[in-house]
Amino acid sequence: MGGPSANTKRKRDGEAEPHNDGESAASESNAAAAAERSAGQEPPPSAPNPESNPQSNLESDSNPGAKPGAKPAAPGEPLPGKQAEKTCVHDVALPPGFTSALDQSVHGTIDSPVYKGPMAKSYPFELDPFQATSVACLERRESVLVAAHTSAGKTAVAEYAIAMAFRDKQRVIYTSPLKALSNQKYRELSEEFSDVGLMTGDVTISPNAACVVMTTEILRSMLYRGSEALREVAWVIFDEIHYMRDRERGVVWEESIIFLPPDVKMVFLSATLSNAREFVEWITYLHKQPCHVVYTDYRPTPLQHFAFPYGGDGLYLMVNEQGKFIEKNFNRLAKSFAKAKEAAAEAIPEAAGFAGRGRGGRGGRDGRGRGGRGGRGGRGGDGGRGGGGGPSDIYKIVKTCSELDFHPMIVFSFRRRECEAYAMQLSKLDFNSEEESKMVKEVFNNAISVLPSEDQDLPAVRQMLPLLQRGVGVHHSGLLPILKELIEILFQEGLIKVLFATETFAMGLNMPARTVVFTATHKWDGEANRPMHSGEYIQMSGRAGRRGKDSKGIVIVMVNEEMTMEACKEMMLGKPAPLESSFRLTYYALLNLMARAEGQFNTEHVIAHSFHQFQHDRQVPEVEKRIKELQAEADALEAGTEDEIRGYHTLRLSLAEKESRLKAEILRPDRCLHFLQPGRLIRVVDGLDDWGWGVIVNVMKQMSRGDPSSALITPSPTASAAAAAPLSCTSYLVDTLLLCTPVEKESGGHDKEKEGGTPALVPRPCPLDGDGEMHVIPVKLAAVSRIGALRIALPTDLRPKEAREAVLVTLRDVTKRFPDGLPILDPVEDMGIHDDSFLALVDSIDKEEQQLSKHPLFKAETAEQKLELLKRRGQLLAEAQRLKMKTRESQLNLFKSELRNRSRVLKRLGHIDADGVVQLKGRAACVVTTGDELLVTELMLEGAFNGMDHHQLVAVASCFLPSEKSNEEQPVSAELKPHFNTLREAAQHIAQVQIEEKIELDEEEYVDQFRPTLMHVFYQWSKGESFGKVIDSTDVFEGTIVRVARRLDELLNEMKLAAQAIGEQALVEKFSKASESIRRGIMFANSLYVE
Repeated sequence: MGGPSANTKRKRDGEAEPHNDGESAASESNAAAAAERSAGQEPPPSAPNPESNPQSNLESDSNPGAKPGAKPAAPGEPLPGKQAEKTCVHDVALPPGFTSALDQSVHGTIDSPVYKGPMAKSYPFELDPFQATSVACLERRESVLVAAHTSAGKTAVAEYAIAMAFRDKQRVIYTSPLKALSNQKYRELSEEFSDVGLMTGDVTISPNAACVVMTTEILRSMLYRGSEALREVAWVIFDEIHYMRDRERGVVWEESIIFLPPDVKMVFLSATLSNAREFVEWITYLHKQPCHVVYTDYRPTPLQHFAFPYGGDGLYLMVNEQGKFIEKNFNRLAKSFAKAKEAAAEAIPEAAGFAGRGRGGRGGRDGRGRGGRGGRGGRGGDGGRGGGGGPSDIYKIVKTCSELDFHPMIVFSFRRRECEAYAMQLSKLDFNSEEESKMVKEVFNNAISVLPSEDQDLPAVRQMLPLLQRGVGVHHSGLLPILKELIEILFQEGLIKVLFATETFAMGLNMPARTVVFTATHKWDGEANRPMHSGEYIQMSGRAGRRGKDSKGIVIVMVNEEMTMEACKEMMLGKPAPLESSFRLTYYALLNLMARAEGQFNTEHVIAHSFHQFQHDRQVPEVEKRIKELQAEADALEAGTEDEIRGYHTLRLSLAEKESRLKAEILRPDRCLHFLQPGRLIRVVDGLDDWGWGVIVNVMKQMSRGDPSSALITPSPTASAAAAAPLSCTSYLVDTLLLCTPVEKESGGHDKEKEGGTPALVPRPCPLDGDGEMHVIPVKLAAVSRIGALRIALPTDLRPKEAREAVLVTLRDVTKRFPDGLPILDPVEDMGIHDDSFLALVDSIDKEEQQLSKHPLFKAETAEQKLELLKRRGQLLAEAQRLKMKTRESQLNLFKSELRNRSRVLKRLGHIDADGVVQLKGRAACVVTTGDELLVTELMLEGAFNGMDHHQLVAVASCFLPSEKSNEEQPVSAELKPHFNTLREAAQHIAQVQIEEKIELDEEEYVDQFRPTLMHVFYQWSKGESFGKVIDSTDVFEGTIVRVARRLDELLNEMKLAAQAIGEQALVEKFSKASESIRRGIMFANSLYVE
């Protein structure tokens, strides 16, 4: 451990990140050429023919410096140039007045920690600098945040913290965001350490062990209860701490960190963050202890990022292993789409009969197909397309990577159904040897032997084996948990060569591959189909490249022609997302804080110490500084007598407003249409565009189609053609000859010509003395600024260019004869408008024009300048005022307001009394975390559960849990309907109370979240029906049903505790029977990781 300080660099805010691009200025062009060359030379001798091999169509630049006959590098092979050095960045946040008493000869300094004492754990490899620095921080008994890319080796730091706890005879807690990840981590740590336990809600093993793996929700519950077990804990490891930004569950991490005792030290493991320093400063502020941050962007295995065009051929190197984006290759990629236009976008073939089918693809299950019920089948993702009816894009990519020995591969898709459909496209490919196929079968049979015999024969189980034997796997949340775990184990053992997975596979255990493929760049996030964030791309692409096995990791992204160069750069090279708080107030937290016996924490304390409030408070000094800058800038813009300028400005605004009203009156169709004859001169003003004078050709009533925002429509050489153009929503269009400057229309990088070579033109104003051309333009009536008193003769046919040029000559001659401006129709004298209100408006305008002409600033040369200064000063002062309000609107005050509202809700529903003391109902709600605590306790205290048997109770309780929507939802049965209606009525009552107390809530949305999707499934399961029968009644994924069943069991046990809290022993027994009735078979099969 003597060398970490030599490779460790300290960075304060504002310093540049350590970077080594491996290239000197002199060799930059050759290195770049070599990098691009890797994206596109002849395929290796073993590569297939060009029709099925995208590798043969890779694009590249020529390299003048290359030796004749030199073999080009294929993707994944080493390229010229140095690799980035193994550097890391260390920083530390200290509480005020902190001084360290540790021996510097052993621990180094707090600014540069280096540990030279006996190690708690030895490693069979040399630690990377970030690992060594993190170990040095741990040996100082100080908290640390370790931020590094996926597969960088953060687990080694967590293992060292556990080894330290074992050495020092202390307890350590390892938290994970998901139950499945907790199971995986339990298995991994059990192989390394002797005394490891597991607590996930549905599984509890050795809860008093020295090291306990648990979900973060379990830790929070223990902290709320004040568990005695926590008194012995010295370390808490938070894995995947970036989960704290999760909208729904992030608050769990925040509350857990706030509630931890101050003497507990923490280890935070995270993907790369852009605000790591801010996070550790919050930890220091909370617990008054030092907190280090160790950050590295070093990848042990560098990556090459390629793009594959949908429906095309060829891989295009976008980013080489030095992190350089190759723009020339992107331009070639963009051009390739034009060549592939004839490729039809066909649907992905349905995965009929596939185990664990996706939505709508359920045909073939023992002859009882589900697709015929209007299931969720349909078009697959773009990755299934193939040009001209040939092999699909996925097939081409996988086959090429297989022939180049780029296995194992992870193919990420954001939709579960597509994962399965893509896997079925590889039915003709076999990646395993005969011996490997036998091993797969043996492992498979051993794994499913824990299931009852009837569950072993489920189609969802048996139909998976042939796929796995060929080395192809599928991994997503809809699979049965035992199959997911089996696939993870086979992948780790190298028996799955191509794995189709959703993004959840990028979290948890280190399961790298040589190649990662993205089938799409957009994902549905619950609200919108948005582009993949750079942080998400970094997380998933980080699975590419196995340390010690691959010289390079390969990343292939399937893109369509909508991908821009900027978007591609941002996705592949963008900065990691900051860690932002998703703190929110929950009734569960409020009731538990109110019910705590000790007064160490109250709700206001939690709000004030949240990361949300901390981030807000950090912004205040910068905001105050900006306010002073704005005020100073405004003070410097004194423009003389402000009242005088303001009065002049007000008068002009008033006059402009009245002239606008006058114009609207004049342009009423019943008043002006009579004067809009062909040959009449009119002035056209469209927003900021002054088109000058034009000549009326025709007036026509407008239809209802068109874009109401367009004042001027595309030019056409004749009035009849103009009439065929899209129309706006005003009443009339005035076809007007106007002088235009044709401008070619940009088309996003595509050709600027339409079919037939005719330029796509957009009209733009041209000065009357400019070099333009007269065109007939449809003009909205509202765009007519002035109606001239003059008319000129028009040719009978305006299609010839010469005819329109003759009109232009006449128009120019007329304007020369009236140098002071063309005469316009007087609305009273000429148009005969004698309406009293109109005449009063005209008189008012005349008076204000006289006032304006007498104003001192009317003819002043500096008037406009002073007005601009006044306007700018007003803008600055308004911005300063907005920022002042922002600083006053502390998040603490906003949360306090919400706290008062939520407290009133709890009082009205009977959870607390007028003094804020938690009542019996509230104590029951304190133990309900899996479902809606207000609704559960409302039904319980109203006696709604008393009239149900335990089977009906299971069915109703399933409605409290979120589940995916189904197109095959069966109507609620007659025996369950009254109970479901009671639930909805109670939900409506709770929603109305919250709305009345000013809680932002949509009543319909709140009530509809309690859906009966799985009522019949769990009702039949509770009554003893087989798993095969119950899943045939729904199109919901099998894995989803099992996941809901396990959460349902958790909820039933919480409801039992709630019943105990209110002394309802009959309900306690009923909830126990309900739980026992569902805990059987495949739904509660033990995890392979905890066998």
